[in-house]
Amino acid sequence: MIRKIITSFCLLLSLVSFAQEGTASPYSFYGIGDVRFKGTIESRSMAGVQVEQDSIHINLDNPASYSNLKLTTFTVGGTYNLTTLKNDSGSEKAKRTTFDYLAVGLPMGKLGVGFGLIPYSSVGYKTEELSDVLYGTNTRKFGTGGVSKAFFAASYKIVPNFSVGANVDYSFGRIETTNFQYQNGVVFGSRELNNASLSGVNFNFGALYQAKLSKKLNLYSSLSYKLESKLASTSTRNVSVVSYTSGFDLATVESSDEETDSEKLTLPSELRLGLGIGESKKWLVGAQIISASKGDLVNTYNATNNVSYEKAMKYSLGGYFIPNYGSFSNYFKRIVYRAGIKYEQTGLIVNSQSIKDRGFSLGLGLPITGSFSNINFGFELGKRGTTSASLVQENYAKFSVGLSLNDRWFVKRKFD
Repeated sequence: MIRKIITSFCLLLSLVSFAQEGTASPYSFYGIGDVRFKGTIESRSMAGVQVEQDSIHINLDNPASYSNLKLTTFTVGGTYNLTTLKNDSGSEKAKRTTFDYLAVGLPMGKLGVGFGLIPYSSVGYKTEELSDVLYGTNTRKFGTGGVSKAFFAASYKIVPNFSVGANVDYSFGRIETTNFQYQNGVVFGSRELNNASLSGVNFNFGALYQAKLSKKLNLYSSLSYKLESKLASTSTRNVSVVSYTSGFDLATVESSDEETDSEKLTLPSELRLGLGIGESKKWLVGAQIISASKGDLVNTYNATNNVSYEKAMKYSLGGYFIPNYGSFSNYFKRIVYRAGIKYEQTGLIVNSQSIKDRGFSLGLGLPITGSFSNINFGFELGKRGTTSASLVQENYAKFSVGLSLNDRWFVKRKFD
């Protein structure tokens, strides 16, 4: 049954991942767009903390996790995002529904493998600067697209409480941006249209270690490192004379020849370190630190003097609680209750202001009776950016849902 579900979701979501507009943030203009959270709903509900050697859930953060799986696991998730964009002059609301991840994990004794598809970044902004002067110049900017990653991972359990792993990611995507200028009282304007095709390969290594502190108490640790990598970018630029309406619809009147440019972008290296303490199948409290280099993501279409990049940092604290994992009489005692808080310095500096992200999250893991599978719900509330220095503050609420389905493969049937 799980194989049929996987095939259906792969066909559907591989198309959705290209078609979706995954953000409404004006900050997605910079670099390769908004870098999305890499992890499952279970992890997001704990602010990104995932340090335990879980046997029924996939850990997308650390490739060493796959050898800990006991059953074939399929996981998929999506998010509904409500955002209020606010600056000194007013506010606007935006809604987005996104596909977040699709992954499969296969246990093979001491070896485990995994593969899947993850949207890595999203571009989806619309901004407008209007002049109230006769024949004054107005500017509209809008962009769509993003980068996705197809990955393959493998891990090996060296001893029962220690595993290592690695994964390879193939990044691919397309970003389209438009810069349109026109004057009040004139029905024609100029449009600069940029299309960038992006692709590259990068590698990630990880380790998980678990130690007994007492009969019930465990210490969990997680370490992973993503290498700095190159992303090839081929961009085309076209400048046209266009007519326009009051909306963002443009009609080409005259077009110039296209210009093509190729360059290499640098995706930053990233170090993740997590520690946790808890009782297996009962509770866990953990913390995680992510440190990333600043990289070099300036492309021909997004180079601007008021933007620079810095080292990124993220701090997370989270955990879960299960009242009674083995309860047969009370379903609510088997529910997993999750929570977490985060603080992030995103690495983006605009108008000399570091763009920061703060938030907290809650979640529920609802077991599917008669199986190890579960449905996971998550809620995240947070704030990114600032209204200082003519910037935009984003207040967001995210509602997420994910499936984690488990089945036993590669077992020879005794009866047909």
